[in-house]
Amino acid sequence: MPPMPRILVAASLTAALAAAAAGCGSSGSSGSTGSTSSSAPKPAAPTGKETSPAGDIPDNQAYVAYRGSGYSVKVPEGWARTGAGGAVTFTDKLNSVRIDESQAAGAAARKPAGARLTTVSRPAGRAARITYVAKSAPDPVTGRQVTDAVERFVFTHGGRAVVLTLSGPTTADNVDPWKLITSSLRWTR
Repeated sequence: MPPMPRILVAASLTAALAAAAAGCGSSGSSGSTGSTSSSAPKPAAPTGKETSPAGDIPDNQAYVAYRGSGYSVKVPEGWARTGAGGAVTFTDKLNSVRIDESQAAGAAARKPAGARLTTVSRPAGRAARITYVAKSAPDPVTGRQVTDAVERFVFTHGGRAVVLTLSGPTTADNVDPWKLITSSLRWTR
């Protein structure tokens, strides 16, 4: 379960303190029946709408196959696609999935300052996983930047390399979508 946003934690603490304060001034009931009356406010009924932090990829996001030269990988459906310098990037709001393909010898797992390097297993094989934080690209309207969590996966097969770089705000919980994407990589030759 993802951590509760600070606003929800603060609201929960406020409600708990209010209930405790309301109970402190009452004398309760006498006797052994165990029933007491309280004038503490009742919590509001759930509205059925959960609010997620900015950048959370929705649980109901659909994915489609993107086919490169010798591989396929699932990417979020409906995200904008751009290509430059042999890479293709899919973006939507605050998130991006970048796919680079190259010769395996040229795909060294470059590690930015402060990055953590681990090895993971996925259906396409073992991959170097580099995790770090970085500033996002400036918003085209406001110029504002946020801090992104970045996970880069370097997969190699038959002399080729596919590098998947996934990024989104550090406040978002994209563990499951990112695992779905990296687990969907398949070598087609």
